Amino acid sequence: MAKRSLMTDPDRVGEPTALGLDETLFVRLGEFHRQHWSTSIVDVRAGKLLDVVPGRSSVEPCRWLAAQPEEWRANVEYATLDLSGPYRVVFDTMLPDAVQVADPFHVVKLANHKLDECRRRVQNETCGHRGRKDDPLYRCRRLLTKADERLDEKGRSKLLGLLDAGDPRGQVRMAWHAKEVVRQIYTHTDAALADEFVDRLGHDLQDASCPIEVRSLGRTLLRWKDQIAAWHRAQVSNGPTEGANNLIKRIKRVAFGFTNFRNYRVRVLLYAGKPKWDLLAAIAPR
Repeated sequence: MAKRSLMTDPDRVGEPTALGLDETLFVRLGEFHRQHWSTSIVDVRAGKLLDVVPGRSSVEPCRWLAAQPEEWRANVEYATLDLSGPYRVVFDTMLPDAVQVADPFHVVKLANHKLDECRRRVQNETCGHRGRKDDPLYRCRRLLTKADERLDEKGRSKLLGLLDAGDPRGQVRMAWHAKEVVRQIYTHTDAALADEFVDRLGHDLQDASCPIEVRSLGRTLLRWKDQIAAWHRAQVSNGPTEGANNLIKRIKRVAFGFTNFRNYRVRVLLYAGKPKWDLLAAIAPR
């Protein structure tokens, strides 16, 4: 009973107006070190972990939200997530009136991922092997993911020279430009402009002249265009959820890992959930 009161204390959970979901690795078990995941549920405005549930599918987060009062769910205005289909299902099902917000970090991360996919494919097509230290495209891999405004003149000249040498058809250069344009989505706060910008960008990136990775990026932007543009109205992100997951990873390291989910949950909520510490004595071993 004491453990239950610690985990579900209504005063600790409060009435958040913005929720975030993200997964983190719980444990690797068995002969083949099979991965078992958990999902963190976070009040992103308060930066507070509300709970952790098993898995990274939609089932357990839906169950957790269904256990909350209807008034509590109705109070949630924004729901932040990475570009995760299962978490989108959670919010569509349990918080249909909340505005979903795609995390800007993950949108830019996707653009960088597609750029790196394009670089590796072109590398293999032109050289017939994976990147080696003397290959131009391998040498510029870090410069490609660096923000354009952070490149000095020397760095930009080096990048363009390596692209000239290793990218004969300009495909990697095009993917690099696409990544930079995606970053431009977040250089302003005009909500109306964001809707039009994301929609037009998604269609432009699907032009037949674009590499396949860029076309794939464009399709993803269109599938998530409402969630991406919603950031300009909500101004909330999944950063606090990522922060909670980082703290969870530190807790796991200090404990040398967990195999029992109940113990994992209690320890995580004690250190990351901002509990009432006077309940600690009630759950400590006697």
